[in-house]
Amino acid sequence: MQHDTHHDQHGRHADHADHADHADHADHSDHAAHTAHHPGGASWSMAARATLHCLTGCAIGEILGMVIGTALGWGNMETMVLAIALAFFFGYSLTLRSILKAGVDFRTALRVAFAADTLSIAVMELIDNGVIALWPGAMDATLADTLFWGALAISLAVAFVVTTPVNKWMIGRGKGHAVVHRYHH
Repeated sequence: MQHDTHHDQHGRHADHADHADHADHADHSDHAAHTAHHPGGASWSMAARATLHCLTGCAIGEILGMVIGTALGWGNMETMVLAIALAFFFGYSLTLRSILKAGVDFRTALRVAFAADTLSIAVMELIDNGVIALWPGAMDATLADTLFWGALAISLAVAFVVTTPVNKWMIGRGKGHAVVHRYHH
């Protein structure tokens, strides 16, 4: 009986010879840092890069929205709504641009951008605007005030620190920027 089992195993190995030569496969050792392919293994540096990408779009939108709203003399609520809308727009746009560059059709790229960035941008905006709203005098500061720029810079820094673990968690589960990562090869 033991001989038959050993023979069956040998037969399976012989059938394996029909497969393509494994030496012809490309070396995948350069993918060791791409832990997004292996859920649960996201690195802090990968999460920080994803958060920095998100922060870039959010910061562009936030600053532009606050500058426009403040320059037009809008109230705090209208200015904040514009800033948040522009943060989402620019956050999605940066991701969309990189996915389209990889040759993906617009509809698919848009779905990927929404899947990759929605939670990250939402957390970043919640923290960023929460810090500004709670900072004494920050909501009433004008573009010429150091308080305006200082509170904005600190709120974005706090948002980065809070959002990085969220992105690490999402990437580790194959979500968030792990989805975008698939198109960067």
